[in-house]
Amino acid sequence: MDEAKEEKCTPNRVIKKRDEEEEKRGGSAKKTVISSFFAPRKAAVKLEKSEEKNEPEKLSSGEKAEEKKKSEKGVESANQGQYDPSKAHYHPIDDACWRRGQRVPYLAVARTFEKIEEDSGRLRNIETLSNLLRSVILLSPEDLLCCVYLCLNQLGPAYQGLELGTGETVLMKAVAQATGRQLDKIKAEAQEKGDLGLVAESSRSNQRMMFAPANLTAVGVFTKLKEIGSMSGNSAMNKKIDIIKGLFVACRFSEARYIVRSLAGKLRIGLAEQSVLAALSQAVCLSPPAAEFPPAVIDAGKVMSTESRRAWLEEKALILKQTYCEMPNYDVIIPVLLKEGIDELPHHCRLTPGVPLRPMLAHPTKGVGEVMKRFDEAAFTCEYKYDGERAQIHIVENGEVRIFSRNQEDNTSKYPDITSRIPQVKRESVRSCVLDAEAVAWDREKKQIQPFQVLTTRKRKDVDASEIKVQVCVYAFDLLYLNGESLVREPLSKRRALLRESFVEKEGEFVFARSLDSDNTETIAEFLEQSIRDSCEGLMVKTLEKDATYEIAKRSHNWLKLKKDYLEGVGDTVDLCVVGAYLGKGKRAGSYGGFLLACYDEDNEEFQSVCKIGTGFKDEDLEQHYNFLKEHILPKPRPYYRVDQSAEPDVWLDAVQVWEVKCADLSLSPVYKAAMGLVDPEKGISLRFPRFLRVRDDKKPEDATTGAQIADLYRKQQQIQNQGEKTDLEDYY
Repeated sequence: MDEAKEEKCTPNRVIKKRDEEEEKRGGSAKKTVISSFFAPRKAAVKLEKSEEKNEPEKLSSGEKAEEKKKSEKGVESANQGQYDPSKAHYHPIDDACWRRGQRVPYLAVARTFEKIEEDSGRLRNIETLSNLLRSVILLSPEDLLCCVYLCLNQLGPAYQGLELGTGETVLMKAVAQATGRQLDKIKAEAQEKGDLGLVAESSRSNQRMMFAPANLTAVGVFTKLKEIGSMSGNSAMNKKIDIIKGLFVACRFSEARYIVRSLAGKLRIGLAEQSVLAALSQAVCLSPPAAEFPPAVIDAGKVMSTESRRAWLEEKALILKQTYCEMPNYDVIIPVLLKEGIDELPHHCRLTPGVPLRPMLAHPTKGVGEVMKRFDEAAFTCEYKYDGERAQIHIVENGEVRIFSRNQEDNTSKYPDITSRIPQVKRESVRSCVLDAEAVAWDREKKQIQPFQVLTTRKRKDVDASEIKVQVCVYAFDLLYLNGESLVREPLSKRRALLRESFVEKEGEFVFARSLDSDNTETIAEFLEQSIRDSCEGLMVKTLEKDATYEIAKRSHNWLKLKKDYLEGVGDTVDLCVVGAYLGKGKRAGSYGGFLLACYDEDNEEFQSVCKIGTGFKDEDLEQHYNFLKEHILPKPRPYYRVDQSAEPDVWLDAVQVWEVKCADLSLSPVYKAAMGLVDPEKGISLRFPRFLRVRDDKKPEDATTGAQIADLYRKQQQIQNQGEKTDLEDYY
């Protein structure tokens, strides 16, 4: 057998058939089959010599039972390596690689990740993950929660703040110690492959052990990940390494790859949360949980036509997604799914103040014309798009105020000024509510909005209200819950009316988002220009009545954004030199995934770093850049490169090519060196959200945009002009 076949397993249906044949022929026949079938396999446990000689009659009954147990364990261990949840006509019991009542093997999860990583088709990947979850539901329902968290690479609800993200150095040390390889070789291979997970997998395959540890289970791996995620303090690193080593030595096949990636914080298999929700919904619908075994229903969609099955699954998925939007906590949702079923979710898992919703996101547009085309005859409103931080404000029944970010992080301690003012601006009728708003930096003296980079200078946690230097104004634009009732299924027109009835404005502290209801193209264009003059990013355009509910966490076409950098004639492009490259990871492994760009300073005849760039590239662009730039690699930077140590690239490049780049805006930066001293004595200027447009073959490196031009572009920004010449951002640090 070739090596690929050696790793393959025998699914439950084959094992079951073999067991039946063995019962007819007698015990010795079964042992002979197992011995001859599995002897050449690397993963199978070696049988005792007496068994290899086909002499089981010399063993006592107790020894026979022990030998049978060993054989089954060896078969089971080898079998799991071939588990394939992507196969056609998957049977959740017969095609699983574990049995009823057993814990889900982590290898089953890893094999699922492998199949998803190999296939870029979203629907096929949802089907693959759904097949794994169907087996979990029918065979080991108590493991469903940990399997879902492993697929999401999460330790718990986002708002609880439990995070994975072990440092690469710690992971490399653990891999080196567990395999006996030298650390510098691990580092070199990781740099070459762009994926420490693949390095760990190849390193693990060379390891030999006297005694094989117990196979990893999904719940066991998840428990260890939680343990690592909760560790802190001086001795945490060594403790983490010990736990990782313990996991690592027990890994089989691809398990090491995904454990290392999980620990690093990114699975990199292209599995988004919306796909996990769709797969979970599909699994519960097709193979509903059952008390009896074998269950009466294995595939509830089997008798349906393809079209009706698809529509049915989409309808059920919408229930789960909407529920998750309101109650983003799998610890609450999954027990209800297993006990009550998907249709009962909305009755048991409701929007609750104190638990952040997944936010509704907007879809970008290229201009007013596209907005008019998209909404056609539907009534819509335009709101200022404020350049701040999303703030979801909760008032709990006991009067407590909680604030959450766009990513469901608990920001309550970051904004003590907001929590203290909310009781003053709400009307007495408001007992509990959830507000959607934007927290924006505000200059109280000039009574105007300040740039986003000013807001970022606020301390992130445990802020003392008496020490706040950067004041904020809350711009409220939506009301999602009021006095025990969820409003997410109400149209925006009603939600907005209730918002204005329930709160009062207070200048510089709490204000309703400025809006305009119009379907006149010229009026909207003027309103857009006015928003930019008022230091905003542009407009949010939203439907008011039709399809105007608060939608699930996705970029909805019922909310569109018109930003200043989408407008023709607004936001100049710049021409910059490539001076460094960052090695690609994941799909970009083997090429460059990002680049360091610099402007040219005529006075000092030097290249000054201005930004990293990783967007705007097609696959063919990256290939062309790699082939061209690999001929211009430098062993060390030129003496006339001005680059901060924290932005150093993996590969230094000779400044031989100029790129045209577009960005949203420019901001002061302590990291980048462009125009340092021209606007701020100690900070340079960087591009915000840069994206590649094209190569400028008509320009020499010395023809690149200069530091003085970068400084001029920065000063011309409307929001900077609004600050006046005397603004000193150093005051906010």
